[in-house]
Amino acid sequence: MIDLPRSARLAAWGTAVLRGEAPVGTAVRAVQRDDEPHTAAGDAPAADLAELLEGWRAAGHRGLRVVLPVPGDVSGLPGPASFNVEALDVGEAVLTDDEDGAGRRWGAWPDVTEFGSALEPGAMVAWRAALVQRPAAPPSTTLADAERQLSRALEDALGALHRLDVARWREDAATRIAQVRDGALPRDAVPPTTPPRAQRVLATAARLRGIVALASEDDGAAVTGFEAAGRSEALRGVEAVARHAVVAAVNAGLEPVRPG
Repeated sequence: MIDLPRSARLAAWGTAVLRGEAPVGTAVRAVQRDDEPHTAAGDAPAADLAELLEGWRAAGHRGLRVVLPVPGDVSGLPGPASFNVEALDVGEAVLTDDEDGAGRRWGAWPDVTEFGSALEPGAMVAWRAALVQRPAAPPSTTLADAERQLSRALEDALGALHRLDVARWREDAATRIAQVRDGALPRDAVPPTTPPRAQRVLATAARLRGIVALASEDDGAAVTGFEAAGRSEALRGVEAVARHAVVAAVNAGLEPVRPG
């Protein structure tokens, strides 16, 4: 199944909550899914995810942004360094889009502890909230840019899988590729108020990230170190396009909805 990172779901649903477009309980269920109930920790006076969202709403925040940093690409991280290090370590975080009445901005990252087995996985998640600074500059990828870039990147990723001949080196690969290529996001991945264009971009980006994950599992047909290195570099570029598209599409929910 293809899906969005927890922070992307929280940013999308959190913005809907802060704007009065979705109940807190519905948002929490969409973010938690099959996890144990999400708790809250850190500097915010909240014990769980519902209280965290309610506290931000009471403070006057109007929306949440998602950031998906990786080494070498930390655009959108706000500082201080202690927050950036934690967000970079887990590869995701949410930020309040504005200051509250006291001039504060908040960020939170998911501290995930996984348990169980591949057949019955489980996770405990604590959202660790901290005061953050204003981001130096917003991410530059627009929703229109993301949609254009995704089409080419999806072709490149499917071509890479074909060249790797993954069906030859894993019996389940063909089925898994078809599931990722043709899959759809869960209906609760984002709130129903999400603009249709953003939903399309998110679904394509999620499929693309799933394809990259499959292609990255082992060397496949890359029989030399040179071929493996070249494939890894190409996949990093494709993954970056998909990651930026997720950020652009989720954060587009902070903009006024326009007809068409």
